[in-house]
Amino acid sequence: MDEVRPQLEELLFSSVEDVVVESVELTDTVVRVEAQSTVRQAACPECGCRSSRIHGSYLRFPRDLPTAGKFVVVSLRVRRFVCAEESCPRRTFVEQVRGLTRRFGRRTERLRSILVSVGLALAGRAGARMAGTFGAPVSRNTLLRLVTSLPEPPVAAPRVVGVDEYAQRKGRIYGTVLVDVETRRPIDLLPDREADTLAAWLAERPGIEIICRDRAPFFADGATRGAPQARQVADRWHLWHNLGEAAEKCVYRHRGCLRPMPAPPDEPQAEPTVSSPWPTGHRFAERTRAKHATVHALLAAGHSKRSVARQLGIGLNTIMCFSRATTPEDLFTGQWQNRATRLDDFKPYLDQRWQDGCTNAWKLWEEICEQGYPDGYSSVRDYVRRTLRGKPQPIGPRPPSARAVARWILTHPDALTERDRLQLKAVLANCPELTALTEHVRSFAHMVTKLEGARLPEWIESARAATDLPSLNRFAQHLERDLDAVIAGLTQPWNSGVVEGHVNRIKMLKRQKFGRAGFELLRKRVLLA
Repeated sequence: MDEVRPQLEELLFSSVEDVVVESVELTDTVVRVEAQSTVRQAACPECGCRSSRIHGSYLRFPRDLPTAGKFVVVSLRVRRFVCAEESCPRRTFVEQVRGLTRRFGRRTERLRSILVSVGLALAGRAGARMAGTFGAPVSRNTLLRLVTSLPEPPVAAPRVVGVDEYAQRKGRIYGTVLVDVETRRPIDLLPDREADTLAAWLAERPGIEIICRDRAPFFADGATRGAPQARQVADRWHLWHNLGEAAEKCVYRHRGCLRPMPAPPDEPQAEPTVSSPWPTGHRFAERTRAKHATVHALLAAGHSKRSVARQLGIGLNTIMCFSRATTPEDLFTGQWQNRATRLDDFKPYLDQRWQDGCTNAWKLWEEICEQGYPDGYSSVRDYVRRTLRGKPQPIGPRPPSARAVARWILTHPDALTERDRLQLKAVLANCPELTALTEHVRSFAHMVTKLEGARLPEWIESARAATDLPSLNRFAQHLERDLDAVIAGLTQPWNSGVVEGHVNRIKMLKRQKFGRAGFELLRKRVLLA
């Protein structure tokens, strides 16, 4: 034991002053260390007055990190001092050993710091499992409480700030994350994404010179009111992403140009005439025809109408109707007839889109809704299933989708494969509007990659003149509303990439806590982890 004692003292109390080890007891599973403090005076935590008058003493048993696979329990004798200041409301107080204990603490500071690090990295359940593996079992709630009790981190005054939103509850509750772009560290989390909240936060930090953001109006308004001295920089990735959405809408508007024009047929084919409102094979029509033939066969054999009704299990009035009808088609009345519906006006368009290769019922329903169709999706789905699925598809290769063509336009020509390049060339040969769109997109791409923001007003003017590309026109109009920030984004080297990385990290931290990601706890993990 005497040989082990110096090593344990060095390991356990190397960073602790004024503590003397009296004995070390080593068993198969536990190392028990008896120690006591040797300070002569202690400061009152209430008034700060130092006192040397001892009132009494007692034992504390803080747990420490395991050593050599054994639990370590420190039996520490601490003293209670009498406060020398008569006006102090605290009559007595207990000494705290710096670097070893704290008030009401059941663990040493070393073990507490390790558990805090585990909680910041892994949160509750995963952190509790990890702590159990190295011999410091703790509950998940204790880890979360340790993280919540951490003090606010000191933050230096930032010069370049990145602003973006993150979802506390996707689609419902959003907050704001602020990142120091130069140090790439998060500065703060705000509970909402309102302009007033951001403006108040920026107003408290007048040293901010540059604000990197997307083109959300609440961020633009908050940055303008809270930091009028700062220069706002629109993120280039968001600009390119918005241009890609506008380009896809333009391609979709000219989707008829994606399929080559079919050759005219040699002879017109006459459409088959349908003698019955219900074609052969319909379950209601076939059942009616079978009953009609059976009823007329029994009547021709000499059976009475009442006898036929008893044999077939059908009411007499129904037999009377069947007997009066010379053909089954005479019975196709009322619900058997094709009634007019709100979908009738849109059926030619649906038939044409089906021939163009669009077989997605939901997509077809969205298209006719834009044209004024008032009803729901089910009517379009039933029409596609019952009518359009039986129509033959056009012969030949399927045309490329609008998204694929937009991707080809947004990709650098040298990065396209030979097959994609040939397909894009064939599409542009059939549509001059898409050719003009390609020129506008590649001109904008040159400004983004070469940081030539001074050419932006000229590009906006040319895009505004393209009246046959309304989506690109609207994109140019939106750039004019935030022109200074967009020009700065296409000129300055700053961007919001590091902010997007922290937004992705926040998503991971939220998933780790399994529903326990309240704002305060989430904020501590984001800022301190």
